[in-house]
Amino acid sequence: MVLSVSERTFTQEVLESPIPVLVNFEAPWCGLCRIIHPLLLQFQAQCGEQIKLVGINADENFKLSNTYRLKSLPTLILIENGMIRHRLEGFRGRDDLRLALEEIKLSYSHRSPAYNSSKTADLEYHLA
Repeated sequence: MVLSVSERTFTQEVLESPIPVLVNFEAPWCGLCRIIHPLLLQFQAQCGEQIKLVGINADENFKLSNTYRLKSLPTLILIENGMIRHRLEGFRGRDDLRLALEEIKLSYSHRSPAYNSSKTADLEYHLA
């Protein structure tokens, strides 16, 4: 399941997140948004706790849509420590998106253990 974020919760859930966040700007009327949803769920499952996935209804969160200068939907923005690291927009279909997500996943799967959850860190400490 994708966490739904609004203007009210954006700072806490995205900008202040201890792990990178892939923000999916979408709208209920957007056909491509529905088509890519299963790919995003698969990406979320593969990344585990290394990257958080959130969805934002662009129509209901106009300030965020303007802040991030959305030109088309869906638009995916990877935000880490409050800064934009990747921006995916205007992709031509599933294969385009799949390749872009794979690149993001690879760049974060080799990160330091600082991105581990506290549960994992505690487990590693007790096993040592």
